[in-house]
Amino acid sequence: MEQVLIAFAAALAIGLSALATAWAQSKIGSAGVGGIAEKPEISGTVIIMLAIPETLVILGFVVAMLILFSA
Repeated sequence: MEQVLIAFAAALAIGLSALATAWAQSKIGSAGVGGIAEKPEISGTVIIMLAIPETLVILGFVVAMLILFSA
């Protein structure tokens, strides 16, 4: 039973971070496309803003690995 709870905790760590990142990127993406339509020179900034939430998934993955391998 303990292994099941550890696996569930790791799944929550990466699953919730992935869902939060998807939600954030959907909001940033729609606002970014509107911004690029008005000012095409901000496309580089929009790409950077879309890449920033990806760190949340990477950190969720690191936490999941720490949960799995430290138990």
